[in-house]
Amino acid sequence: MYILKAPAIAQINVKNSRFIAEVFAVTSQSVARDKIKEQKDKYFDARHVVHAFVIGKKTEILGMSDDGEPSGTAGHPVLDVLKGREITDVLLTVTRYFGGTLLGTGGLVKAYGAAAKAVLDIAPIELFVEKKSFSFSVSYEMYEKVKRLLPAFKVSDINEKFDTVVSIRGCVPVTNAEELANAIFNATKGAVQVLYNKANI
Repeated sequence: MYILKAPAIAQINVKNSRFIAEVFAVTSQSVARDKIKEQKDKYFDARHVVHAFVIGKKTEILGMSDDGEPSGTAGHPVLDVLKGREITDVLLTVTRYFGGTLLGTGGLVKAYGAAAKAVLDIAPIELFVEKKSFSFSVSYEMYEKVKRLLPAFKVSDINEKFDTVVSIRGCVPVTNAEELANAIFNATKGAVQVLYNKANI
């Protein structure tokens, strides 16, 4: 399973109709709905703003809309592309500006699917890895020693706050969490303990 690292946009033209495909990372159905509304407001003058989304570690939440196109010709092809690429926590919208020529049901299916593929071909994606968020505080004397340990455990999203001590937050793959805690505990001779949030991300 894969996830999106950053938004992307692509455009194709089919018989003078313009299809603008955009992809966004979303963490819940409500976030997806908010983004869909934002897209519809942005493209208020477009004929259709079609969407599909896949959410959840096991892709348990799916959604789509043809937004006025004939049933099954727009949202479903976009959703099929997302499922085929095995991407989750993602929303893909395709905005159509009608070019005056009817494409027919087969043409619509092909065009919406092609637009979805076009944006996913250029979108930055990465393998989904379940992570835990952590935090700990370390003295300035031990800071450099502890900091050098982190890359070996594939720590990401590091945030540091320098006060009377250095407070460090970040994320680590679940499979490396226990080893990271042990390494920091041992390196500081028990002076620093890593705290993990209960919820995984």
